[in-house]
Amino acid sequence: MTAPRLGRDYHLLWSAAVSSRFGDALRTPALALLAATLTRDPRVIAAVTVAAQLPPLLFGLLGGVYADRWDRRRTMAVTDGLRAAVVGGFAVAVAVDRAGVATLLLVAFLLATLGTLFDAAAFALLPAVVPAAALPRANGRLQAGTAVAGGFLGAPAAGVLFAVAAPLPFALDALTFVAAALLVLALSAPPSPRSCTFRPGEPGAKPQNEGHKCKIAGGRRRDQGRRSVWREAADGVRWLRGDRTMWRITVLTAASNLAISGLLAVLVLYALDVLRVPPAGYGGFAAAAVLGGVAGALGAGRLAGWLGTTAALRVVLAAQTVALTAFALARHPVTGGLTLAVFAAGSTVWNSLWASYGQLHVPADLLGRVGAGQRVVGLLTAPVGAALAGLVGAAYGTVPVAAAVAVIFALVTLAAWRVLRPAAPAPPPTAPPTTAGTAARPAPHPSR
Repeated sequence: MTAPRLGRDYHLLWSAAVSSRFGDALRTPALALLAATLTRDPRVIAAVTVAAQLPPLLFGLLGGVYADRWDRRRTMAVTDGLRAAVVGGFAVAVAVDRAGVATLLLVAFLLATLGTLFDAAAFALLPAVVPAAALPRANGRLQAGTAVAGGFLGAPAAGVLFAVAAPLPFALDALTFVAAALLVLALSAPPSPRSCTFRPGEPGAKPQNEGHKCKIAGGRRRDQGRRSVWREAADGVRWLRGDRTMWRITVLTAASNLAISGLLAVLVLYALDVLRVPPAGYGGFAAAAVLGGVAGALGAGRLAGWLGTTAALRVVLAAQTVALTAFALARHPVTGGLTLAVFAAGSTVWNSLWASYGQLHVPADLLGRVGAGQRVVGLLTAPVGAALAGLVGAAYGTVPVAAAVAVIFALVTLAAWRVLRPAAPAPPPTAPPTTAGTAARPAPHPSR
């Protein structure tokens, strides 16, 4: 059977995402390098990272509301335009030596805040530009493209460009946002979620996503009065909580993020002290994880086709548990790198299939809010995992952290095999009243 074509609009969206990810990979290490030139206080440098991590938790649900209220294509383009203006202005401030610590914190916070709206709109837009059967493959290719752009191209180039001229990586990042905005504007205008609004409770009312079309079977279209953003955000969380399979996948993601974030927090120390990776070789060690992630992303669609989504998710967790156990036992750079690559492959497969499952099952006019709810719940445990790993690592070393991560994944895998039952999926609940309007798990960065 021939796989459905992804089409022109998908390739434009893919190019926009890859361009934006390349710019992110330039900016993030450049911000850290710039912070290190301003201060050697670890608390201040860590605060820059925290400033970028808070907005998804603070504003993620609101971003989902506006992604459902507004035209998603234009929302993505305007958001990228605003991000280009922010980064471009920051590049000028760096060039004239006016970028202090407060400016770094503000820029990191603003960009991450705008990113929450962009991510919610992008998640909700994808089902409108590719056929439903192609979603696992489409998400996998997005994961692979952004991994290559970030891990192999952007991150290595950031240090070189910063050494040439400190404003250079930020100026180039602004250009990538402009390019991404233009690519998104070139998309064919998808149908507005307004055309998918239906009266809940009517017999047979059921949104159906079919490629570029979103139609109502048995439901009567109508425009409803504008409700408060918090009530609309609660609609998305309520829908997510009411769908048994999606809620369980989200909780499993949060549990695994507790472990993954802890591993990432001490990974560099574990690699240098336990695996004996030479400092000059750490870049190659990290590249193994990127390669594994790309391989997993490209194979996600086939795995879903062979096993089905929920069965594939269970198999992925089991494979990651084995890989983490081997990683915790490894004492050589090659063995550690190979096992980390397998684990990273599993993470990108999970990300791709988790996103695809939601895009297939959530009503079109709730996609932004439900997707935002998934990301917020999934990321709640990441700061906790990092903090716990830091405390345990400081007190007992990094080896117990790696062992604990493997144990947590084993428990998550056992839970998944118990609660994810592909043979009898629960039907999605009826969508609550919504306003008529218009994933992340770390792998191996905190966004699984």
